[in-house]
Amino acid sequence: MKKIVTLTLNPALDKSATVAELVPERKLRCDRPYFNAGGGGINVARVVRRLGGEALSLFLSGGPAGQHLEALLAQEKVPYQAIPIRGWTRENLTVVVTSTQQQYRFLMPGPQVQADEGTQVLHILRKALTGAHYLVASGSLPPGLSPDFYGKVAQLAHEQGVRFILDTSGEPLLHAARQGVYLLKPNLNELASLTGRDSIDAPTQERLARQLLEQNMCQVAVVSLGPRGAMVVTSEGIAYVAAPTVKPRGTVGAGDSLVGGLVWCLANGDALLDAVQYGVACGSAATLHAGTELCRKEDADRLFQWVRTSAVAQPASSPTFR
Repeated sequence: MKKIVTLTLNPALDKSATVAELVPERKLRCDRPYFNAGGGGINVARVVRRLGGEALSLFLSGGPAGQHLEALLAQEKVPYQAIPIRGWTRENLTVVVTSTQQQYRFLMPGPQVQADEGTQVLHILRKALTGAHYLVASGSLPPGLSPDFYGKVAQLAHEQGVRFILDTSGEPLLHAARQGVYLLKPNLNELASLTGRDSIDAPTQERLARQLLEQNMCQVAVVSLGPRGAMVVTSEGIAYVAAPTVKPRGTVGAGDSLVGGLVWCLANGDALLDAVQYGVACGSAATLHAGTELCRKEDADRLFQWVRTSAVAQPASSPTFR
């Protein structure tokens, strides 16, 4: 298996709990909370571990929440390197209301990261990428890091000859895309932003996705279509991967599960389309569980059997779609 490194610049200690009802001005008695190490790249590394692989997780860590997050990763036997910062790692809260099965997510902004700490991240990342084949950066930027920070990461990946997979949004996505990456995973709103549009409709999504490749923003675009699956765009053509119909209990972790399944397959030498199909199965598997749960391998394997036998439109001239 080829070496995978993940980068999480704004990790979180994720706490999830349930409550009978949500009423203002009252003390609401929650059930016992569950804690998970959270943040995009961390979740990707956790998914790779669950699938039987290994990915080195780099992330910023500070304060008691950072120590708790590190302990959780150690329990899961996820290889990691914590980059110490002076600020405290943020804590996020997910609450499921049992009477309605509605889910509420409270996301904190993250600690202020100092300029010298950002420089240290790039220094450590450069060393960690030695011998790596894939770098996955996922999640938001914390306060203090400039919007072009992922662009700097993209430049570093180019220099090291590492395939960079990016899953973020807003200005950080735009800056990195201008540097060019191996694979982008935008949703339709992010695709609109990348192509200078306010919105996108179905008849234009393929043309606009091709623009990402024509403008050298990426070599591969995997456009998330939510419950409809994903659209895969390369220089060889366009393919659609349908998502299985499941009864979702939550959506937290679905995108990270998709990326984790995808990069795990690529690192094992699978063809791109197969990797995206398995990634979509992992994303759907994550929605089977409430709270901050990620996909489970047995669920992903079962759903993958459905995905691979569903109708997929792909170019006849490129059946492997590598």
